[in-house]
Amino acid sequence: MLPELSVFSNRVDFSAFYHLLIFFQILFMQSDPKKLVDKNRNLIHSELMKVVSHVQRDQDDWVLHTVMVEGCDVPFKFKRKGKYQSLNGARVNITYYPEQETVAGMAFDVMKVVRIKRG
Repeated sequence: MLPELSVFSNRVDFSAFYHLLIFFQILFMQSDPKKLVDKNRNLIHSELMKVVSHVQRDQDDWVLHTVMVEGCDVPFKFKRKGKYQSLNGARVNITYYPEQETVAGMAFDVMKVVRIKRG
């Protein structure tokens, strides 16, 4: 949609340009997994992983999400402000890094998720 130029005034309607600008900002400002991995060598990016379990628990003001994926026995964890639609059975692209979590004096491997998107 091009801006309208009124015949009766020298005003140009820039609302269409403004909406197009916002669209491109949203499109290109989303986190690019390749850029994230290039910035931090500890990050790992995996694509089209099948989710076999997705559990959401309230933890203070946050919601703790735990995702288990096919072929991996280590949980993928992340916190968000709200609940998500269930990811059970979905294919997802995940950017994460390995970490150890201590529970009752025992160390467990977990994957801390930086970015997760449906694939």
